[in-house]
Amino acid sequence: TELLTNYGPVGAIWFDGWWDQDQNKDFDWELPEQYALIHKLQPGCLVGNNHHQTPFDGEDIQIFERDLPGENVSGLSGQEVSRLPLETCETMNGMWGYKITDQNYKSTKTLIHYLVKAAGKNANLLMNIGPQPDGDFRPEEKKIADFIGKWMKKNSECIYGCDYAGWEKQDWGYYTRKSNQVYMVVFNPPYSGQLTVKTPKGITITTAKTLTGEQTQVTETTRNEYNVSLPKNMPQEPFVIKLEVKDAQKTQDKYREALT
Repeated sequence: TELLTNYGPVGAIWFDGWWDQDQNKDFDWELPEQYALIHKLQPGCLVGNNHHQTPFDGEDIQIFERDLPGENVSGLSGQEVSRLPLETCETMNGMWGYKITDQNYKSTKTLIHYLVKAAGKNANLLMNIGPQPDGDFRPEEKKIADFIGKWMKKNSECIYGCDYAGWEKQDWGYYTRKSNQVYMVVFNPPYSGQLTVKTPKGITITTAKTLTGEQTQVTETTRNEYNVSLPKNMPQEPFVIKLEVKDAQKTQDKYREALT
């Protein structure tokens, strides 16, 4: 009650599961009562719970730990994907909290992978940092955050407001979609210099260009299949090619259907 009445508007309350009572199976967290109180005191406050279960009544978002919606690589996210807003939580290294010996940091490429794939699954990405005892971040964490921030400054168009594209995955990377724009986020440029793109039936590509405005050649090789040329000024980090397409709305909201 204090948190929800003494500090102004609260956007969300994030419950980290029920692990404190794993050994006490009969313990009652009174979650329905807690959720009802939160929504009574702050109707606009979102409630999420990282309990690794299908969402309960009163929860407003579904959380996946160390996995993207529909995946279960870590063994913690086998629950069904709901129709609630989705969120994946992940760590920069191996631990949620500060551990001085944990230097196993994920690469910036891996973390951008997570970011793009989360957007492509219409999910938010929560990236965790465990601060030092003095409250500061470690140099490695600052370096990673700085790199991702600079990447986002150039490429945020393919993340914010984007969701599932519904296009067949290719080895070079991933797609995100926003209305009649489909974004190719390229992680593995092929030696051939050509990116294979297979479109859903009825969708055609009209133009292709990088987010810096460089036009790239599009060649239709067969029905619903194209080659998109790599840009001449190709950066070293993952980059984006924006496709203008016709009839892209037919693929909207197909992601959840594909999971059932």
